[in-house]
Amino acid sequence: MADELRPDIQAAKDKMQARIGAGREIKRLLEYLWEGEQVELMAAGAYGPGQGLVVLTDRRLLFVKDGIGRQVTEDFPIEKISSIQWSSGMALGNLIVFASGNKAEIKNMNKKDGKQIADTVRNRLSSSPAPVATRSKPAVAEPDVFDQLRKLGELRDAGIVTTDEFEAKKRELLARL
Repeated sequence: MADELRPDIQAAKDKMQARIGAGREIKRLLEYLWEGEQVELMAAGAYGPGQGLVVLTDRRLLFVKDGIGRQVTEDFPIEKISSIQWSSGMALGNLIVFASGNKAEIKNMNKKDGKQIADTVRNRLSSSPAPVATRSKPAVAEPDVFDQLRKLGELRDAGIVTTDEFEAKKRELLARL
């Protein structure tokens, strides 16, 4: 009975392609979850001090390293994530998370596991209303559009928004002219 996992954790574990280096974290994951939080996807990966577990829940993206002598956690609430990037090689890849002006890179993730997490987060981000859309329109539209394009280009160059996000917003802004 002690080795039984909660159904949502077990389902996420069953979806994982690779679990090497994340077994202890999977077994102890309940200790790191918030009350009522549901696990959707998991992947093994390296962040900071070593190999651990990346967990996507209904509320946040969480990294857990539960070592014998050291425990490390870092979480990124979904509403605070501004962008996510995925890059991969033959078998492993890197997930880069941009949240609240910070950047975190989780390395050595299984290609399929990492891409699935990145795609799921991207889908959530694209379905949530963008904070920029809630701002009121300026009285003089043209100068503001060019200023917004310049700022958007800076965000893209800094890696805060993806090229796809940049192009979509650029089309929207240019349509105002």
